Amino acid sequence: MSDFTRAAPFVHRLRVYWEDTDAGGIVFYANYLKFFERARTEWLRALGIGQQRLKDEHALMFVVAATSVRYLRPARLDDELDVTVTVVAAGRASLDVAQQAWHGDRLLAEGDIRIGCVDAGTFAPRRIPKPIADAAMQELRR
Repeated sequence: MSDFTRAAPFVHRLRVYWEDTDAGGIVFYANYLKFFERARTEWLRALGIGQQRLKDEHALMFVVAATSVRYLRPARLDDELDVTVTVVAAGRASLDVAQQAWHGDRLLAEGDIRIGCVDAGTFAPRRIPKPIADAAMQELRR
């Protein structure tokens, strides 16, 4: 896990809405996985790779194979969060990603996510497309 620093190369900002919270205005724990998913999607988009296009043109999808999340502090209604994406390992068909959710300088949650690249029809593992693999390798060299 992290050393509580904000060194990720990609950050996605989002706001906490009513739909993200429980009756007390606190973010429901499972919604951090949604926040992490949104940040990974925007990371791919920043690389010029839309997930719908990846599916339509290449018959590929990314699926979550494993997650581990640690909750440190609550996020609340209307908070602006910075959600980070850092590639920590890359295989031929999978990426291990460390993610964090920050509110200002407070780390709220952090997770380790393994995503796999699969055939959109059969869900069989497929090689990660070169632009994504190249970007992941660049991050690993930092």
